[in-house]
This record gives sequence, structure tokens and C-alpha cells, in this order.
Amino acid sequence: MKLDSVDISRTSSASAIVFEALKKAIITGELKDGDSLRQDEIANLFNTSRIPVREAISRLEELGLVTSQRYKGATVAGIAPSEVSEIFDFRAFLEGHVIELAVPQMTKKTLETARGYCEEFVASSDPMTWGDLNRKFHSTLYQSSGLEYHNTIIDSALDRVDRYLRAQLTLSDGMERANEEHIGILEACEKGNAQRASDLTRRHILDAKSTLIDHLNSK
Repeated sequence: MKLDSVDISRTSSASAIVFEALKKAIITGELKDGDSLRQDEIANLFNTSRIPVREAISRLEELGLVTSQRYKGATVAGIAPSEVSEIFDFRAFLEGHVIELAVPQMTKKTLETARGYCEEFVASSDPMTWGDLNRKFHSTLYQSSGLEYHNTIIDSALDRVDRYLRAQLTLSDGMERANEEHIGILEACEKGNAQRASDLTRRHILDAKSTLIDHLNSK
């Protein structure tokens, strides 16, 4: 199993540590669709009992990242094109709304931070960083909305599709297109054009959906 061994036998938050480690491994694609999550193996890696491992897996099930079947145990959950479509449509609606409300509240510092992530994104040659930088760019802009619950829901939706988004960015012109679209969104924010930022964000998400579904259907 592709997890770093960690001794958490003396910590009081063993379940949280295992949860975060497994979640990260799933989102980054280190653990792939259908991979088994063997409780004994994970417990040994973290030098803990099976109880916090079981608790961590239950939390991952709640997020839709893991499924459990009788006699088969827990495995990393896959995703159907129909679910991808539903999640991306939901994201387009919600994120378009959030950024529209965020634009009037954006500070110079917020815009500078977002531009920094945008520049890091295009300069990076490491595919493993693209997903994180993409997420940080959007999150920075959305935080100005002050809609904490909305942003939590967006994070949860991204957790479900993040590993597929990373794959989409590596496809043909995925990075180039994403960068151009990021710049367009950022410039709309800098000009205070909330409606344009909203329209471009929705289009950005729906274009990514189309590319990703084509990829999933071709596998």
C-alpha cells in the first residue's frame, strides 16, 4: 500500500491522522479506484489498533471516497460518468454563485495571492502540484464571499473528483486551457466584474467536465 509508515501509537487523535493520510492518498491518486484498504495493514503502518482505522474508513465512506462490501471489505470508490456530470453541474452552479458574491469583497491582497497561485500553476512542470495549485487559486477567490458553509460544500465536492481533475489537467491541452481560463477569471475579478467572473467560472467548470467525461468514456 502506498502510504508512509507513521507511529501514532501515543497520540490521542489516531483516527484523524489515519483519515487525513488515507484521504490525501485517494485524492492524489496514490490509492486508485478499487484498491483495497486492509485494516490490519493500515494499522501496522501507523502502529495503532484497528479501531481508529475503522473509524477513519467510516468517515471516508461518508465522503463517498470509500465503499465497503460484506466479505470484500473497504475499497477506494470509483466514479461513473453520470456522477461526474452531476457533481460538475452542481459545482458550476454553486461556484458561479459564490464568486459573484465574492468579487465586490475582494481585497488587493486576495487578488495578489490568487495571481501568485496562477503564476505558480503555469510555471510548474510537476503534475502532482497542478491539482493543489488549481484548488488554491479558486479557493482564494471564493473565500472573500464569507460563505463558509458554501465553501465547505465546494471542498467536499472537490474531494470527490479531485483525483479525476488531476488526470484531466494532464490531458493534451488541459493545462494550457486551464491557465487561460484562470487568467480570464482573475482579470474579471480585478476589474470588479462579478457577472463576468461568474460566467467564466461556470464555463471553466463545464468545459473541464466535458473533457473529463470524454476521457472516462474512452477508458
